[in-house]
Amino acid sequence: MKTRKVGKYQVGRTIGEGTFAKVKFAQNTENGAGVAMKILAKSTILKHRMVDQIKREISIMKIVRHPYIVRLNEVLASPTKIYIVLEFVSGGELYDKIVHQGRLPENESRRFFQQLIDAVAHCHSKGVYHRDLKPENLLLDSHGNLKVSDFGLSALPLQEQNDGLLHTTCGTPNYVAPEVLGQRGYDGAAADIWSCGVILYVLMAGYLPFDETDLPMLYRKINAAEFVYPIWFSLGATSLIKRILDPNPRTRIGIEGIRKHSWFRKNYVPVRQKEDEVVNLDDVRAVFDDIKEQYVAEQSESKDGGPLIMNAFEMITLSQGLNLSSLFDRQQDYIRRQTRFVSRKPAKVIISSIEAVAESMALKVHTRNFKTRVEGLSVNQAGQFAAVMEVYEVAPSLFMVDVRKAAGDTLEYHKFYKSFCAKLEHIIWKPAESNAKTDLLRTMSCQS
Repeated sequence: MKTRKVGKYQVGRTIGEGTFAKVKFAQNTENGAGVAMKILAKSTILKHRMVDQIKREISIMKIVRHPYIVRLNEVLASPTKIYIVLEFVSGGELYDKIVHQGRLPENESRRFFQQLIDAVAHCHSKGVYHRDLKPENLLLDSHGNLKVSDFGLSALPLQEQNDGLLHTTCGTPNYVAPEVLGQRGYDGAAADIWSCGVILYVLMAGYLPFDETDLPMLYRKINAAEFVYPIWFSLGATSLIKRILDPNPRTRIGIEGIRKHSWFRKNYVPVRQKEDEVVNLDDVRAVFDDIKEQYVAEQSESKDGGPLIMNAFEMITLSQGLNLSSLFDRQQDYIRRQTRFVSRKPAKVIISSIEAVAESMALKVHTRNFKTRVEGLSVNQAGQFAAVMEVYEVAPSLFMVDVRKAAGDTLEYHKFYKSFCAKLEHIIWKPAESNAKTDLLRTMSCQS
């Protein structure tokens, strides 16, 4: 078992993993609040020449403070690591909600779109353009409100060239504006608006307006704004989307035009924004100027023998609110980028079973300290797919396995999880097999 403390934060399980960083759940020991801690190795940042990009992302997230944007609390550094302390958002990704429901009702789609526009308008008022808006980067809090995240591709005005335009092609192709794909200068605000229009379409339709496996064909359809409206779209929604998905950025509707549109204005309640806070970037400068006097203290204790023990506070944060039953009930929830199942088998048996199933699926397997990473080529052979499984002890002889996507397409991960979980049925604890008396134990199963 291993416990770790960074400054005033007790660091817990991994809740996200990317190419250059891990995100862990942590608890502020001074006030008990849960946070998300993004951890980056300085050596990796230097090796990939990402210092400017990371510094920009941190600075941007400090500047754009808004109720519908994930809040950056502070940034810390040690001799080898950078720790970005973020608001912990417990409701998952908007993408997961769409996958689960297929499509959202028009009123619910409108509410999310209104919140998205409010957040994007605030960014633009600060001279910040997100450039990678998509449902995977839109989180939901415990009240079901939107939180825009992942500003890694954001641009500030200083990145504009002499023509006042941006010139870097980035983002996810299905959500990217035609002028961005055209590899010519583009207006960051207009490009973000296009992405918002695609998101609105996806919310209401349950699928993408532009979705081709052949990239040249995808680009052609985006450039021509060639797509079909489902029959259930209202006339108001159709008229607004048509003005947003205008391939000409000069005639494309802007933020103010969207806010004045009759469809948008229905039940619209502008968010109550606090007066602009004074943003202090001293901690950012301390981290990137390598001021050793301000290094955070790191403490780590290791004990051999078993998997990590998950405490009650961490278990509660796995669910929305205090209803722990939804953590383990396969019927109540749906597959997310991070999923989990419960087993009464010994931890070593769980790990060996995971390894056997992964190998039977022709995946590479790496295991260390009750944590297994599986890797393979994506379905289209275009990139790598990876998932991580980590075993936690939640009660004596009761273990929970967190399964999370580490690389690859989210939809592909959904398919992988279903197949993988089906092959592990012999170790998954099902409610019918238990005579436990409590509601929590009666509902434990494989969450999907």
